Formats: sequence, C-alpha cells, structure tokens
Amino acid sequence: MQTVTLGYSPCPNDTFLFYPLVHGCIPCNGFRFRERLEDVETLNRLAMEGTLDACKVSYHAYAHIRESYILLRSGGAMGRGCGPLVVAKTPLSPGDLKGKRIAVPGQHTTACLLLQLFEPKLGELVFLTFDQIMSAVSAGQVDAGLIIHESRFTYHSCGLHKVLDLGEWWENSTGLPLPLGGIAARRSLGSASLATLSALVRSSVEFARHHPAETLSYVRTHSQEMSEEVCEAHIALYVNDYSLDPGSEGEKAAELLFARGIQLGLFPRSNAPLFVPATR
Repeated sequence: MQTVTLGYSPCPNDTFLFYPLVHGCIPCNGFRFRERLEDVETLNRLAMEGTLDACKVSYHAYAHIRESYILLRSGGAMGRGCGPLVVAKTPLSPGDLKGKRIAVPGQHTTACLLLQLFEPKLGELVFLTFDQIMSAVSAGQVDAGLIIHESRFTYHSCGLHKVLDLGEWWENSTGLPLPLGGIAARRSLGSASLATLSALVRSSVEFARHHPAETLSYVRTHSQEMSEEVCEAHIALYVNDYSLDPGSEGEKAAELLFARGIQLGLFPRSNAPLFVPATR
C-alpha cells in the first residue's frame, strides 16, 4: 500500500470531488491518501516547496513547478463563466484600474496572473487571503478587489460593484475555456503510478457526480459559513466535464495561458509535458 500526500482546498468543489477518493468510496488500487486541506495560496506555496506528492494548484503556480510536477487529467478547475471578478465599492470601468490599489488572493493564483495579462501596468497589488478581500474593499482599505471562489455569488450582498469579469475577457479574446487550477503530482512517482492516480481521481469525480448526497456531510463540514444555495452553485459551476478531462480544447487553453505568461516574463519557459498522457 503506497501512501500519497494529497493537498486540496476546503472549497465545496474540491471537497465534493475528493470525498470518494479519501473516504474509500472507490477502490484505490494499492494507494491510500493522507489529505491536507489549505487555502489556495497555501497550497501553491506547498507545491512550490515540493512538500506534497499531489496537490491542487493554480495554473500560475504550476508554471513554476512544471519541471518536477505534472498535471493529472482529472480533478482540475476549468470552464466557462467561472472566472475571477474585479469588484469595487463604487462603480468603475476596467480602464480605471490603472494606478489603483487592488487586493488579490495571492501572488501565484491564476486570478493574479489573469489580471496581469489584462493590464501589465497596474498599480499596487495587495496580497490577501481570498476571504479577506471583500471586507477590505468594503472598508476602503483598497480601491478594488479580485475575488474568486464563492465570492462571485455573494459580492452583491456586500454592496460591491463588478468592474471586470476576467473569465469573460479570456473567453472573448481566446474562444477557449479558462484554466484555473489543476492537480499536480510529482513526476518522480513514475508514469504507471501517475496514470493510476489520474484514473483514480477521475473515478472519484464520477462517483461524486453520480452520488452527490454521499458527499454532503463532508462538504458542509468545510463550508459552514456558506449557504446551501451558494454551496450548490459553487459545485455546479466548478465541477464539470473539464473536471473529468481537459480534452484537446482544455490542453490548448492551458498552453496558451502559459505562453502569454512567458511573454510577459512572469515565469520560466518549459518543454516538459503538461498533462499525464490520455489513455486510449
């Protein structure tokens, strides 16, 4: 029995799709998993430090560890209509963001990368955890905030105004889905183990989608401050067919995101394969 350390976030989409894997709902083919739940930027840091065998990471962070980690084909966050939003206390236009003080949910989040791709000459970026951003905007501590996760469903209730939908901008400019995060695993595990892990995560996603009621208690344990309606909307948005496999369209989207980041000098160039090979 091989133990794999596995990191993911307490957000509903992650707890939903990983519950079957870590709680024995599916056969694990010689693997057992020791999970660690952390916020997205902590997971990015742990992955960049090489702490975990497999870890949910932002695509931005993955660009810095591509030589030593490879993305599993399943379990990621990618899609349409699911991008980060820039919000402000008073109505602003996207052109007003230059020179502004903007709170972002971590230096190596894909949200931060997208904002930099949209406008390379921004003002000051203030790094906060994702759950601190809306209150910082409401209190006037920053001019605008870049929100992710469930905040996209709740910012209206805080009296905030949408300035920019970065997912909409990406989709309109590329015609492709938006890659947000993926499951990175150590290349040193070997091709056979990596293929098995990728298949196991796919089985976990399939089980969760077919038996959502079985995941409910675990999901709600880690989302106690979120309403049931927001929790369900969160899962419905971020767990989709791309969570099973990115397909050629998703692979193209990921490579384009990396190419644009490299053009801006935000991370190094790499020729290492991006995803575990698809099984035929």
